Amino acid sequence: MRYMNFTFFEFHVAVKKHLSIMKKNIFSSLPLLFISFCSLAQNQTGGNNTYDFLTLNANARIAAMGGNLISVMDDDLNLFSQNPAALNPRMNNQLTLNYVPYFSKINYGYAAFAKNFDSIPGTFAVGVHYVNYGTFTRADETGQVLGEFSSGEFALNLGYAHQFGKDSMFSVGGNLKTIISSLESYSSWGMGLDLAGTYRGKKGFTASVVLKNIGAQFQAYTKGNAEALPFEIQVGVSQQFAHLPFKISIIAHNLQKPVLRYDDPNDQEPTVDPLTGEEIKQKKYIGDNIMRHFIFGGEFAPGKRKIFSLRIGYNYMRRQELKVDTRPGTMGLSWGIGLKISKFRFSYARAAYHLAGASNHISISTNISDFHKKEKPAPNE
Repeated sequence: MRYMNFTFFEFHVAVKKHLSIMKKNIFSSLPLLFISFCSLAQNQTGGNNTYDFLTLNANARIAAMGGNLISVMDDDLNLFSQNPAALNPRMNNQLTLNYVPYFSKINYGYAAFAKNFDSIPGTFAVGVHYVNYGTFTRADETGQVLGEFSSGEFALNLGYAHQFGKDSMFSVGGNLKTIISSLESYSSWGMGLDLAGTYRGKKGFTASVVLKNIGAQFQAYTKGNAEALPFEIQVGVSQQFAHLPFKISIIAHNLQKPVLRYDDPNDQEPTVDPLTGEEIKQKKYIGDNIMRHFIFGGEFAPGKRKIFSLRIGYNYMRRQELKVDTRPGTMGLSWGIGLKISKFRFSYARAAYHLAGASNHISISTNISDFHKKEKPAPNE
C-alpha cells in the first residue's frame, strides 16, 4: 500500500487540497444531499440500500461490545469509524489496521491515520474501508462457464473534529466518504457524510448523537436507477464507574425507523379461531420492537496504563433475527480482549451471528510518535 508511505508534509498538502475541493463541491451538492436525507429517513433497514458494506464494523474493540460504540471518547482512533466527533488531539499520529475474515471467503478491513496541525485547530483523520467479496464463476444463461470475475467495494474517508467548551466537554465532527463499488461489469460511485456531536460530562459520563451516511449515489450500476445509502440515526451513552475499572455503554440505533420487526407474510398468525370463529387478539410486540433498537456493551480495563482489557456485548436485534428457535445458543453475544505490548495495541473479538459461524476481528494500532521519542539520558553517577 504505497499510500501509507506519505510524509506529514504530503499529508498536510493533501488535506488542504481536499478541503479546497470540498468547499467548491459540497455547497453545490447540499440540495441533493438534503433531499436524500429526507427520503432515506423513510427507508427500512437492509435490502433497500446500496453500499451496505458501510454498516460493517471491522474493529475488534467495537465488535466485542456489540458492534457499535459511538459514546466512548478516548485515545483509540478506531472510534472515528463509528463517530467522527470522537477524534481528538490524543489520537495525533496514530495508525490503526483492522481485518475480518468474514463468511463465505469474504474479507473486509479498515485502516486509518490521524494528524493534528499547528496551523489548523482540531484533528484530521483519513481512513479506508474496503470489502472483498472474492472470486466468482462467470457463466452465461445456458450454464456455459466463461471464466471468473471478482467484486469489491471501498470508501475513502476524510474526517475532522473540533473540541470546545470548558475542559473541551463538547466535540463536533464530520466524515466525508467517497464510495466506489465494482460488482463484475457493473460499477458505481457515490458520496456520504457522517455528522456527529459528543458531550463529555463529569464523573465519567459521555453522550453522543450520530447521523450516518447522509448522501447519494451519483453514478448508479444501471443508468437512471440510483439507490439510497444506508442512512441511520444513532444515540449512545457511556458511564465509567468511579471506583471500578468498568465502563458500560448503551447504544440506540436505527432511530429513523420506529419499527424494526419484520413480519413474514408466509408465517402469519391466524386472526380467527377456526373452531369458535372468534377474532384472535394479535400480539403487539411493543417490548420486542423497542429492544431491537438497543446494543449493550461493557469493558473491564484495570490499571492506569490499561495493558489488558476484557470486553463483552449484546446485540438484541442480531439475536432475534439470526437465532434458531430450537437452539438459540449465544447468538447476539460478543466478546473480546485487548493487550498493550510495548508500542502496539492488539485486539481480538468474536461475535456470534448464527449456529453456522461467528465473525473474528483482528486489530492492531500504534502511535508513530512513540518511535521518535528520545530516551532520557541516565543521570550522572
